[in-house]
Amino acid sequence: MGRAFVYVILGGGVSAGYAALEFVRRGVSHGELCIISNESVAPYERPALSKGYLLPEGAARLPSFHTCVGANEERLTPKWYKEHGVELVLGTGVKSADVKRKTLLTTTGETISYKYLIIATGARALKLEEFGVNGSDAENVCYLRDIADADRLVNAIQSSPGGNAVVIGGGYIGMECAASLVINKINVTMVFPEAHCMARLLTPKIASYYEEYYKSRGVKFIKGTVLSSFDFDSDGKVTDVTLRDGTKLSVDMVVVGIGIRPNTGLFEGQLTLEKGGIKVNGMFQSSNSSVYAIGDVAAFPVKAFGEKRRLEHVDSARKSAKHAVSSIMEPEKTGEFDYIPFFYSRVFTLSWQFYGDNAGEVVYYGDPSDSGCTFGAYWVNKGHVVGAFLEGGTKEEYEAIAKTTKLRPAVEDLAELERLGLGFAVAVSQKPVALPPPIEVSRGASGLLLEKPLYAWHATAGVVLAASIAAFAYFYGKRRRRF
Repeated sequence: MGRAFVYVILGGGVSAGYAALEFVRRGVSHGELCIISNESVAPYERPALSKGYLLPEGAARLPSFHTCVGANEERLTPKWYKEHGVELVLGTGVKSADVKRKTLLTTTGETISYKYLIIATGARALKLEEFGVNGSDAENVCYLRDIADADRLVNAIQSSPGGNAVVIGGGYIGMECAASLVINKINVTMVFPEAHCMARLLTPKIASYYEEYYKSRGVKFIKGTVLSSFDFDSDGKVTDVTLRDGTKLSVDMVVVGIGIRPNTGLFEGQLTLEKGGIKVNGMFQSSNSSVYAIGDVAAFPVKAFGEKRRLEHVDSARKSAKHAVSSIMEPEKTGEFDYIPFFYSRVFTLSWQFYGDNAGEVVYYGDPSDSGCTFGAYWVNKGHVVGAFLEGGTKEEYEAIAKTTKLRPAVEDLAELERLGLGFAVAVSQKPVALPPPIEVSRGASGLLLEKPLYAWHATAGVVLAASIAAFAYFYGKRRRRF
């Protein structure tokens, strides 16, 4: 028994939904496209699980957050897929893949063949057992990767009113889940081995702001140690958590967010792997010309950094999906993916965005202790702005740091950049300066080509002068609006 499709998307996460929308927009015919997913529901926006699904009031529920509402696009309900002739094979896993024969064998025993395969298998949550700790199956130990996990976590919250929770991990899942638990009036202790939260992205100075805010909401932090073991009651529920430093905590529930691992198992030995994921080119094409990979599982070239990276964020999942479909449907009209990494989070009343790379020297601006004040930082590497972070910005201000990071303006005076602060990004985004060619070629008396350097500092000085004027106007106008 088997079926054949022109296009098959393996995986039902965020990127699958965005890929399906792009296929339909580009005129895919009824019956040509199939999505195979382990989950029993159509693709949805995963960020809603940690940001809205856990809330005690007005909680997000399907069908409200099916893709592609996260990018203000159409909401793709099961009815939408049916109307557009897209086959959804849900609640079904794939046991094996043969990229040479272009076939997939599902857990139901069906063979599905394809002309083009898009791997959108994403990643799975790392389990405690992989670090030598047993107890993941306990009723009150929760992870958060899909709706089934979210439902389990909601049940744990509702069965522990006013109780104690330990959150293992200080990354995205840990920070966002901790905030939701506090809003549910759960007492929270966060445990992680790093010196500060969000250690892969945030600097100690920026992280301290969020930790202090969390403390003001009652969250306790135990840093520099990890989980060692659990104690269980007669029903198999966790009652106590023991840490490696000897600390013992009484708990009603445990939330684990210790990282993820890309789902590449089906393709090991068949496709080239890199950075823990599937290696692809700037068109998201793998080492097999009929197979593409997108989202968390794809290791793709980031032009701005000159290297391949695997990015674990929804923005990358959405945009890589659309680009891969374009590469398949219209390869001659599709250039290589040119992407500036983007990360964001919203917790409590806080909201931050980060663009680019956190490499080089850090230049801070703004005063986090000033209530209502925006603050942020630039990362300057080899004389150019390569990254930017902003907390509490407006839509226009976030757009300004995004554009500035993409333009990578030159910076010679870090003190001046600090003084200009957000005004620098506003000025650069409003009047971008075209980078001059590094060399002017002229012909000398001998007829030989002579290289005459152009003085790049003229351009830099122009940017700084423009930024100074714009910064003054920007903050003067902002002060007038405030008072």
